[in-house]
Amino acid sequence: MTESVPSLAVQLAPALTAFAPPQRPTARFMLAHPAHVIALGFGAGLSPKAPGTVGTLWAWVAFLALQPWMNDARWALLIAASLPLGWWACTVTARNMGVTDPGSIVWDEVLAFWLVLWLVTPAGWVDQLLAFGLFRFFDAVKPGPVGWADQLFHDRARTGTPQGWRMAGWGILFDDLVAAACTLLLMAFWRLL
Repeated sequence: MTESVPSLAVQLAPALTAFAPPQRPTARFMLAHPAHVIALGFGAGLSPKAPGTVGTLWAWVAFLALQPWMNDARWALLIAASLPLGWWACTVTARNMGVTDPGSIVWDEVLAFWLVLWLVTPAGWVDQLLAFGLFRFFDAVKPGPVGWADQLFHDRARTGTPQGWRMAGWGILFDDLVAAACTLLLMAFWRLL
């Protein structure tokens, strides 16, 4: 009888941890896997407050730092390469955290805001600030198509299967890409005025 208690505890442990509240990632968690480093925005996602905003600010600073060495072809290549790399990193990190869309994953904000800045450039300080504000609005509030995109993969991703986690990883990126598209549409309208 005493042997069955430990084996029962071992069998129930995965089910019990599924109900545990998700923990905030630490620097140790981030450095444990290259995917974590990417998905957590090289540490921006470790911010205890507003990690999505911090990740977007990190993207903005990185964009400005890279801009002297970039042209349209290089930005297109970087963003195109960052999409499958980010999908992989978000998938692995979400799975390892056990959460389908953790707020600490900020690679989605980085990639989407790079896309926004690249497509609105050349843009002065005011236009970049407007793009930042619009993108953060769409990403945080999730109106209309952004809310639809955010919910599209959530139910499918809760299966806990490898395919479910891949869908979760894609879903993490997808709503931010839709937020970027909405931002770009409003920025185009702003420039027409």
